[in-house]
Amino acid sequence: MDYLLTDEQKMVQELARKIAREKIKPVAAKYDVSEEFPWPELKVIADSDLFGLFIPEEYQGMGVSVLNLCLATEELARACGGIAVCYAASALGTFPILLFGNDEQKKKYLPDLAKGKKIAAFGLTEPEAGSDVAAIKTTARKDGDHYILNGTKHFITNGGEAQVYTVVAMTNKSKGPRGASAFIVDKGTPGFTFGKKEEKLGIRASATQELIFTDCKIPKENLLFKEGMGFIVTMKTFDMSRPGVAAQAVGIAQGALDEAVKYSKQRHQFGRSISSFQGIQWMLADMATQVEAARALVYSCARMIDVGIKDVGKDSAIAKLFASDVAMKVTTDAVQIFGGYGYMKEYPAEKYMRDAKITQIYEGTNQIQRNIIALQLIKEMVK
Repeated sequence: MDYLLTDEQKMVQELARKIAREKIKPVAAKYDVSEEFPWPELKVIADSDLFGLFIPEEYQGMGVSVLNLCLATEELARACGGIAVCYAASALGTFPILLFGNDEQKKKYLPDLAKGKKIAAFGLTEPEAGSDVAAIKTTARKDGDHYILNGTKHFITNGGEAQVYTVVAMTNKSKGPRGASAFIVDKGTPGFTFGKKEEKLGIRASATQELIFTDCKIPKENLLFKEGMGFIVTMKTFDMSRPGVAAQAVGIAQGALDEAVKYSKQRHQFGRSISSFQGIQWMLADMATQVEAARALVYSCARMIDVGIKDVGKDSAIAKLFASDVAMKVTTDAVQIFGGYGYMKEYPAEKYMRDAKITQIYEGTNQIQRNIIALQLIKEMVK
């Protein structure tokens, strides 16, 4: 379908597609096995200025565009969901600074993030606090001109590799979610170390690691916005970042569909290619329809954000929910079209399926997305 992209958007799309095809797809299987962090590929992405797509020009970016971020993420994920999320997760870690940082914080951090000299990560999830933000146990205690952080974050994408972390901690536990605050923490700060690196089902090129804070002393200037606003920082960040997860899901689904179509034309049974069988054709048609519908939702939501519509929580949740469910369905069908070969690591279908699953889980499980959508529907009806 023609989404009436501008010349600039088409250029972003083509550039990301070229990087994905020439630099990422040939090494995707290698990283899936080795679980090494793909620094060489991220450097290619950085040298192409794709890290600047979501950062204002005044901070050496190319202007804030969630749609451009989605276009790039989709194309990268079409080749490898794991490498794509290393890129997209840096945007997730950057958004709190972009949305709530003061001018000094933005001047200090955004230029290096825009050029890909540094990457970012977002530290929210804990062993006992995933969807339930109020259950966060990491604390930040004010001590003169500093805050002292103590606690552990886990399942942090880009953990251990990123140089800049936006971290949510409790400054006043008695206030529940209103007692959470957000901070910027630099890698290498005394008292900030890394724990277990997770071995994952999919997106194995990305690093998922614990963040450990032990009397970690950071300057009070690293507080984002003001105390007690950590929950708001988190929710507004997710509103802006969830279309990126949805774009990752669309890219994974499109990659799986590409492979399924190609294989169906190559595989012969009963004297003809399996693409000639109506059963396979209907599967491919359904897969293509689902991918296109998901893409339309993602682009529409991203455009809403780019034009300044502020209340996009429901729309971001809808895009993320639908696209990730589509990714799981389409990649599973791709494995089915490959048959026994789809189950083998020698072929690409099973990796797409493993990479797709996480899109239904991180940045809010799809059950949480349904809660967000339903509650907003009810709120709107009351009005």
